[in-house]
Amino acid sequence: MTFILGLTGGIGSGKSAASHWFETQGISVVDADVVAREVVSKGQVALTQIQQRFGDWVMLDNGELDRRALRDLIFKDSTARHDLEQITHPAIRNAIIQQLAAAQSPYVILVSPLLFETEQHQLTQRTLLIDATEALQVQRASQRDQQNIEQIHRIIASQMSREQKQQQADDIVLNDGELTHLYAHLAPLHQHYLTLARAKCP
Repeated sequence: MTFILGLTGGIGSGKSAASHWFETQGISVVDADVVAREVVSKGQVALTQIQQRFGDWVMLDNGELDRRALRDLIFKDSTARHDLEQITHPAIRNAIIQQLAAAQSPYVILVSPLLFETEQHQLTQRTLLIDATEALQVQRASQRDQQNIEQIHRIIASQMSREQKQQQADDIVLNDGELTHLYAHLAPLHQHYLTLARAKCP
């Protein structure tokens, strides 16, 4: 059985930069955000269920999901958010399990911004939090995504607090500098995970 590392962090924390670095070391990465888009793509069962629950207005003319319209709804309506999660979370979890099982690298990483909230951490043997102050998160996300500040604060507020993530994570890297600073912290962790993986699967 493959050793699975859960990698998480809030918006603008640098988890994508971290996961990309691990990929350059030859480690397979399963991205929960990518999987979440795949399971609601055109022709998928979950997309049909979403259309049945919310109506045709959540669909674009080309038969794909209107992600922006649905995202705006679930930010305002907790019942709608719950209903959407009841449809998508099982589908996402099943797809993640399949992709993790197919990985061929010494260990595999599950990247998920909601690793703890969705209990996806239960699929992993160890967790790594890429941490950053809220001020840094807002600064980076606004520069990267061109989102307005209010929108970014809403996303941060909808996720588990920084303190709660720190309490749950096995390993924490504070990403408060340049990328070279981040990579310098990841390198020894990578060696540690290789050791753990060898011990699990000698």
